[in-house]
Amino acid sequence: MTGMTSGSRAVPDTGHDEAVPLYLPLLRERFDPDPDLRRLRDARPVARLDVPDDVPPVWLVTGHDEVRRVLGDPAGFSNDLRHLAGTGLEALAAQDPGGLGFTDPPDHTRLRRLLTPEFTARRLQELQPSIDAVVATTIDALVEQGPPADLAAGFAVPVPSLVICELLGVPEEDRVEMERRSVQRFDVLGSVADSLSAVAASLDYLTGLVATYRRHPRPGLLGRLLLRHGDELSDRELAELADGLLTGGHDTTSSMLALGVLTLLERPVLADRLRTGDLAVGPLVEELLRHLSVVQVAFPRYAQAAARVGDVDVEPGDIVICSLSAANRDPVFGGDPERVDAEQMNPARPAVPHLAFGYGIHRCLGAELGRMELRTALPELLRRLPGLRLAVPAQEVEFRTISLVHGVRSLPVTW
Repeated sequence: MTGMTSGSRAVPDTGHDEAVPLYLPLLRERFDPDPDLRRLRDARPVARLDVPDDVPPVWLVTGHDEVRRVLGDPAGFSNDLRHLAGTGLEALAAQDPGGLGFTDPPDHTRLRRLLTPEFTARRLQELQPSIDAVVATTIDALVEQGPPADLAAGFAVPVPSLVICELLGVPEEDRVEMERRSVQRFDVLGSVADSLSAVAASLDYLTGLVATYRRHPRPGLLGRLLLRHGDELSDRELAELADGLLTGGHDTTSSMLALGVLTLLERPVLADRLRTGDLAVGPLVEELLRHLSVVQVAFPRYAQAAARVGDVDVEPGDIVICSLSAANRDPVFGGDPERVDAEQMNPARPAVPHLAFGYGIHRCLGAELGRMELRTALPELLRRLPGLRLAVPAQEVEFRTISLVHGVRSLPVTW
């Protein structure tokens, strides 16, 4: 998509009503959203996507305030994939993965209420020793293997995988296969059939696991839910909840760890300050979450009634896609939203919430768990491996081309 100048700002070379490419919100230039996506946000924060004729109108929302408008209105915008029935997206409608991500109130309210006690600050603090141990043993394995190494495969993937599987109670021998399915479902370059197959396989596996644990109780979140709410939930409902936690807590955190390390390696002053404790890890993690926005778009919403979003009238039945990566680089954050550095991590910056975990009732339930893993893993890795550096030129690091969860395919490092 080419650009032209409008005053002092470059904007996409399309008219106000002209559709923009379907994959635009998934395109990245290394860490950054595609430049055309940023220009589109500045010119038209709500724009029509180019979709086949048998698909309902699809709107791409890129502005921070406009994204919050949609995600904060569950009554006006539904998450239920069954709304796609009768459209050109029948395969997605038939999938019906359920769980928190694709359920509306009152079912969503009921299910989230069951899970919320498992993600309180007190319950999560009980997990901190396990997170510390996972990080330490994973780094131990890296040190024993010796450099060079793929930090994505050797650190970023196993840390969240071990933590979330430990939380749920997934047997150790099944964890590698669960990791593979988690990555496969988010790979847009793969076939839709492969992605749907990965979702179905995960749900089938977890349904069987729940059935086994119902007969033979085991420690872990699944076991506790069965003990407390086994009579209220079917095996499939519990599997859907577990699947949402497994996929939401694995590939996203894995990508954040790999990209977070790469961001710091390209900013050695920032890395040194974190290593020595001169820089507080909490604000840095929040800035990395905003800046990297590995979950590029929120789950699609379906307009339940006519609504005004920005300067666009959305009609009932329209589909709305919210770009989290574009919204998290909106100038509303102040400073230079395209940059991450120590100078921007200060109280003077506008108190605008980033949307890396979504917003509203569907905001990621495991957000604090992901933060804990990042706050633990990043400084510990830098302390244990003080000479950590890229083993290839930065421009040779291979990023995912088009994926719902952005990340690197590998991260060659040495120390």
